Amino acid sequence: MLPLKMLRFRHIYYLSMRFYHPGVKGSDFLWYQLDNCSNEDQVLDLVGKNKAKLAVMHVGHAIELLWQFQKEKPQILRSIDYIRNHSQFMVLRVLAENKIDQMDDETLVDMLYNALRLNVEPHDSLVQQLVMEAWGRIERFGMPMLSKFAVCLTDQHLYHSPLMGEIADIVSRKLESIYDARILSSLMLSISALISKCFRNRLIEKAEFLLDTGYTSQFNNCRRIVQFLRNVKFSYRPLLEKCNAIFLQSIKGLDADNISIILGVYQSLHFNNCDFRLAVKWRLIELINTQTDPTSFVRLFAVLGPLSGTVVRKRLESAALLMVEEFSPSQTLAVIETMAEMECRNPQLIQQVASNLSKHLDMYKPLDAAKITQALLSLHCQKPELYAELRQMLICYLHVSVVPYEISMLTRVLSQLPSPRTDHLIPARIDDVLPQCNLSDLNAFAIAITKWVRNGSSYQPSTAAVHVKLLQKLNMCGLERLQKANDLDLLLEEIKYVGGEWFEEVLAEETMASFERLKGQITWSNVAELALFLTKTNCLHTGLLDQIASVTLQHINKIHFSATYAILLPFNVFNYDPPQAEDLFESCVQRSRPHFNAFDPHLLVLFGYSLALASYFPEDLIRTIFSVNFLAKLDSQLDSNVSIGPVQQQIHEILGQLLGGSNYVKAAVFTPYYYFTDFECVLDKHRKPIPYVDQNTVFLSKNGREPWRPDKEFLEEKYLPPGGERVVIEFLNAKAFCKNSHHIKGEAAMKKRHLEILGYRVIQIPHFEWNSMELSTKDAWIEYLKQKIFAE
Repeated sequence: MLPLKMLRFRHIYYLSMRFYHPGVKGSDFLWYQLDNCSNEDQVLDLVGKNKAKLAVMHVGHAIELLWQFQKEKPQILRSIDYIRNHSQFMVLRVLAENKIDQMDDETLVDMLYNALRLNVEPHDSLVQQLVMEAWGRIERFGMPMLSKFAVCLTDQHLYHSPLMGEIADIVSRKLESIYDARILSSLMLSISALISKCFRNRLIEKAEFLLDTGYTSQFNNCRRIVQFLRNVKFSYRPLLEKCNAIFLQSIKGLDADNISIILGVYQSLHFNNCDFRLAVKWRLIELINTQTDPTSFVRLFAVLGPLSGTVVRKRLESAALLMVEEFSPSQTLAVIETMAEMECRNPQLIQQVASNLSKHLDMYKPLDAAKITQALLSLHCQKPELYAELRQMLICYLHVSVVPYEISMLTRVLSQLPSPRTDHLIPARIDDVLPQCNLSDLNAFAIAITKWVRNGSSYQPSTAAVHVKLLQKLNMCGLERLQKANDLDLLLEEIKYVGGEWFEEVLAEETMASFERLKGQITWSNVAELALFLTKTNCLHTGLLDQIASVTLQHINKIHFSATYAILLPFNVFNYDPPQAEDLFESCVQRSRPHFNAFDPHLLVLFGYSLALASYFPEDLIRTIFSVNFLAKLDSQLDSNVSIGPVQQQIHEILGQLLGGSNYVKAAVFTPYYYFTDFECVLDKHRKPIPYVDQNTVFLSKNGREPWRPDKEFLEEKYLPPGGERVVIEFLNAKAFCKNSHHIKGEAAMKKRHLEILGYRVIQIPHFEWNSMELSTKDAWIEYLKQKIFAE
């Protein structure tokens, strides 16, 4: 045993000698001096005085201290550029590069991590050599070190590199050995671009295990986990809800940066939680008085602005107006985007921010210029000279860009600017990238080109012909992409945000054919997303709906309770009962029943409303919705706006003439139980109109003296003239019918049923009748309404 002990001792001795070589005297004292430095200048001064004495451990410790001093400061007070350009920091970098082979694994990775935090460029020789050395040692790294190294690669945007692939392989092999949520969440986020669905599910399962067993309560770990879900485009509700619960517990520790990240992830994953939104709203309001510098204020403004009410918004806008001259170009961009999201109508702030933007236009990248243009247009900013500059920038960027998404966005935004002519090179740039474009990019091109064709054909016939030819090629690319689609999940992801005229006229039919062809791939995990998309298309496809019903019934226990609303929605909206309809509804309600209190208020109301469309009224659901606590929670989310469109205005005018004057008909009326109706009138037993007394929906009774009001007493017959009737007249636009037929949808059918129960006679005016060739004159419209209202 003695020789073995001696060998071990000699091995430890040689390791120590790598760092404590004879040429360094007073090493411990130098370390002690570094430890007693209180700021960056003292560290750098000590380095300058002891260049010849610095061993590898001193170099590493000095660089670590420089980052720690910066890390402790608020962002605005950091002086990283000062350190990076300091002559003694250059000395440290040279020494570090010369001593890489002497570094142990921990020192090596820490050196790389700290150097990147101090903004040493990824192409710097120090960073490159550190990465290469670490690559050679990667198999022996422990998980904490591997996690830190993966973060360093992420900082260098090496998401798809072979080296990150090796890290993903190591994590896959050693996943069961990870019991630290910080390490796991960091690795998950770093390797998210390189994993399979199977590996994704294993990582999620491991993360759930760590959360369930109480290994973490830190919100940073959960933040990285939800960012991972965003990166892999997988809205896995159980894990999101567990992370959300930890965010709520940690609300006092969240700053505007973290809140912004979390809300952004939630939005991209279509995950909304009322409790979290309300909690962060109050947390951010608490922070308003502490965010006094431009950097912290802009972060707060960007997050709180869209969440806040009128009073807080005015307060934020006033503060922004005082600081606008201090905003950097990136901060000004963040402010103008937030103002657009807030639908800001403060003309002074809009003009000041626009002026600030115009000073720094040359500093913005292509997508930044597109975002600025879009925001200014939505804010109705009146600065023609700024729009002219932006237009020229967008065209210049478009000429040199090679990224399909970038080209499609630049094109779409450019088409929104008023201009009599389009650059003749733009069609060629679009044509070059069409084969590489996904359906979302093609949709953006179609919107822009269609607009140019319509606006330019009268004075640029040759250009219009080029656009028409390009549109034809674009249509062909879209159809071919659909025909070649062989993965339902990828198709749903690609077509999620596609819509509008081009989709309806060119792609809708082929999209449904593709779904029919791939309906064998409908599973419990994608059934809700497919159901939502079908609802959005407004087209009734019974084969797909039947398959959705079948998959749901087979796998109802695997489906998240909140997805039941989306699954039932197309059946209710389209007024369609699949085979086993009763089983489907009952299964979805049973799946949701234990979780009624966990639903977001607005979603539970929509769920109840959706069931009501199908004449399904679960008693416990109704009791939950009408409880005091629930209504108080719902009240914080409600916002109601009522408007009357041009067709309704036309019908209102004709009804006034037909009934004997405008005081015989009311427009935009709320009925008992708060149904909103287009028009309302009252007829006596001889079918003669009874006038309104004033504009407060007050009617005359039989003897002309007793007023009759549409409140709860409205339901009682004694307030109607004997034999009289209440009449509601509703215009049904295209949204009330399935797109591929005149089949009325469930919402309009249910509304008619309910109003009839309340005692109304309901007259529905389909858009295809009102806008038909037979009713192309005023006299024809009057006769049409006369037959509807007065016919027996």
